[in-house]
Amino acid sequence: MEPKEEFKGITGNLMAFKKEVAEANKVTFAGLPGVCTPFAELFAYVIRDKESVFITGVDAKTAKKMEMTPQGIQLTDDTDPRADVLAILGGLSMPKANLEVEDIAKLKDEVLKEGGKMIGLCYMSMFQQVGWDEKLDFDCIIDGHLSGEILR
Repeated sequence: MEPKEEFKGITGNLMAFKKEVAEANKVTFAGLPGVCTPFAELFAYVIRDKESVFITGVDAKTAKKMEMTPQGIQLTDDTDPRADVLAILGGLSMPKANLEVEDIAKLKDEVLKEGGKMIGLCYMSMFQQVGWDEKLDFDCIIDGHLSGEILR
């Protein structure tokens, strides 16, 4: 995969995602609990007019609705994970997830509707670091890079 567009900041990151899923009715996020969940909630917030789902790891049976509440996007009831877009969060590629590309490919077959697309959402080139960018058939990867400083 080669860079096609650039963005800056969190807002740019979120808008890049919103643009990629513009034609979808339903997006299913798959990620690690705790680490990926808040990111999925943030991405789901910018597409709150669409149906969103969160899967813990690669277990489609854990699919929960992501719904807008007074507290923001929250995981609620069990739901069908099948979607137009499968968004794989970068935490799944971390060693502690203990997953292989075959696990992601199987989830893709189980969740993604015909003609749908699989998007990678990561930071700091996580998918490239573990080679998933070349081993999985992502339609695109949205890769954010963070930098910061502590001021006193």
